[in-house]
Amino acid sequence: MLFEFIATIAAAFGMAGLALVITHLTKIAGKRAPKWLVPLFAAIGIFGFQIHQEYNWYHQQVAKLPEGVTVVKTAESSEWFRPWSYIKPQILRFIAADSGNATMHVDNPNMRLVNLYLFERRRSVQQIPQVINCAAPARADYVFQDKTSELTLDEHVKQTTAWRPLSTEDPLYINVCTDQT
Repeated sequence: MLFEFIATIAAAFGMAGLALVITHLTKIAGKRAPKWLVPLFAAIGIFGFQIHQEYNWYHQQVAKLPEGVTVVKTAESSEWFRPWSYIKPQILRFIAADSGNATMHVDNPNMRLVNLYLFERRRSVQQIPQVINCAAPARADYVFQDKTSELTLDEHVKQTTAWRPLSTEDPLYINVCTDQT
């Protein structure tokens, strides 16, 4: 975020410098450029860079994902304080599944433990372990008993009552259950 701030300031100075060149050229031509030209160009530099970063954030994050981690859901948003987002909505959140490292249950190959990663612009990545029942299809949060020990996948399947239905067309189901069969 510090580098983004520095780049934003650099964009403002770059555009303000361009306005100073225009101001100087208009003086040579015998006319005067308006005094508000430099702050206007600086503001254009700031907004232009920030808008560019907001639209490219998703693609930059997806490019950094390791092999085996794929995007299963995106959330587009349009906000009143970002009027340009009404023209083209921005992706500010997405969920990625680490299906490359999914753990299959020893006795029941239809049960899989997979890590989901929640990405949100300007926030830390959150990891949520999920148990996927490919036969049902359903999903449930993987429960930790305490900070030092975890339930085994078999114990979790026996104890959980919080199964949420999962559609066979859901990208999470397709990514976890069909890729590893």
